[in-house]
Amino acid sequence: YGLILVEPEGGLPKVDREFYVMQGDFYTKGNYGDKGLQPFDMEKAVKEQPDYVLFNGSVGALTGENSLKANVGETVRLFVGNGGPNLVSSFHVIGEIFDKVNMEGGSAENHNVQTTLIPAGGAAITQFKVDVPGELVMVDHSIFVLMLSYAAVVRSILLYFCVPAAFHESHSDSIHRYVSDLPWKAPKE
Repeated sequence: YGLILVEPEGGLPKVDREFYVMQGDFYTKGNYGDKGLQPFDMEKAVKEQPDYVLFNGSVGALTGENSLKANVGETVRLFVGNGGPNLVSSFHVIGEIFDKVNMEGGSAENHNVQTTLIPAGGAAITQFKVDVPGELVMVDHSIFVLMLSYAAVVRSILLYFCVPAAFHESHSDSIHRYVSDLPWKAPKE
């Protein structure tokens, strides 16, 4: 379970930050949140009713201390895989527009994309420049499909972007309004 990147000869163009993210849907005989090893539930899988839809294999895998970090002005590249096995991903970063998306991990490029479709067993490469400070949340934007399973983790990953002091001082009022509207808090540095 993971992602393999085969770069073109000479490599990809340089960016400031690169992160690998895998989405997967998990079908267990136990209930959401049950402790310990949980056996696979074929009936739930056939009905496409996952107990968990996760990024990087566990609840909160990229939150808090493990949240992805970048600074305002930096370009971020996300290598996003979807291990499935069943659900496609409508991959979206709330608060960003992808400047560039390599669809299905190939050479075909789209620009200025809000949400990109990643098939089960597929991948995409997304890239964007961080324009404003704050928390950006990665989601599978098929939110109502995920809500069919109460336990599906919709907001399981935070991308927290550090705010340089000079930007913070010159935009403090607008930042305060932006952050106060968020239903979650930024992780501590």
